Amino acid sequence: MSQNHPSILIADEMHTSLFRMLDEAGFSYTYQPKITRAELINQLSSFDGLIIRSKTTVDNELLSHAPNLRFIGRAGAGLDLIDLEATEQRGIHVFHAGEGNRDAVAEHVVGMLLALLANILKADREVRQGIWDREGNRGYELGSLTVGLIGYGNNGRATARRLSGFGCRVLAYDKFLTNYGDTFAEEASMEQLMAEADVLSLHVPLTDETRMMVNNTFIAQVARPFYLVNIARGEIVSLSALVRGLESGKIRGCCLDVLENEKLAKLTVDQQASFDYLRQSDRVILSPHVAGWTHESYVRINEVLVRQLVPLKT
Repeated sequence: MSQNHPSILIADEMHTSLFRMLDEAGFSYTYQPKITRAELINQLSSFDGLIIRSKTTVDNELLSHAPNLRFIGRAGAGLDLIDLEATEQRGIHVFHAGEGNRDAVAEHVVGMLLALLANILKADREVRQGIWDREGNRGYELGSLTVGLIGYGNNGRATARRLSGFGCRVLAYDKFLTNYGDTFAEEASMEQLMAEADVLSLHVPLTDETRMMVNNTFIAQVARPFYLVNIARGEIVSLSALVRGLESGKIRGCCLDVLENEKLAKLTVDQQASFDYLRQSDRVILSPHVAGWTHESYVRINEVLVRQLVPLKT
């Protein structure tokens, strides 16, 4: 890597604020948001660094064509598109911008939960149709519920901070942390979350362990009917199990910013059946993977990325 001007290939669409930040920090870069995988493989040997969003999969094949690659920056939180074992073997530094969109994600969680508990979307649709049904839209107060957060990293902590203002009890479980209870959430075991939570909100990355974690068995283990929130990764929740939970009443409602398969034109037969159920249900609130996708977070993610890049210049 050249000491003054590390060269970076930016392989995904990025907010233009990144370029000014890289210029000021003394990096040279090539911006190719439309680059194909074949072109990326062909060009990557020339670069010290790679910046991606969610289009680019970094696997062994790609890395075998990148002998000079020293770092990979992910403009977002999840690292599931990067083979972390392969990058570690090659000594490639991998970092992400999880703190860049944590506030956006936390606000989205609270917004979806409030809309679900107060029947806001259902009531809005009905009033527009001339239906004035007060009793049918009687809601529940967030402050009366116990919220269980599964995962207490950037997004979990930011969510707990916002939930605390509503007066609800917040429990947090994180397999990889110890002594992490704070002003906003009580440290808890998964068993305690299962036993006491009225709302379960997912704030974990997609790994082999968390893939399809919320399945029939998981839902059955929760002690009481509960609300489910998933703003993490769609593949953590089995849609067919979710539908069964909604049908049985074990799941009172759900907020989904992500889906098991987000290519809605390419759903399997089973996924289509589950999606058709979810989209017609008044107990489901959907959004298109935008929880961390605010105007502010788009810039903040770049700030977090460049801050981590600067020490790699030498």
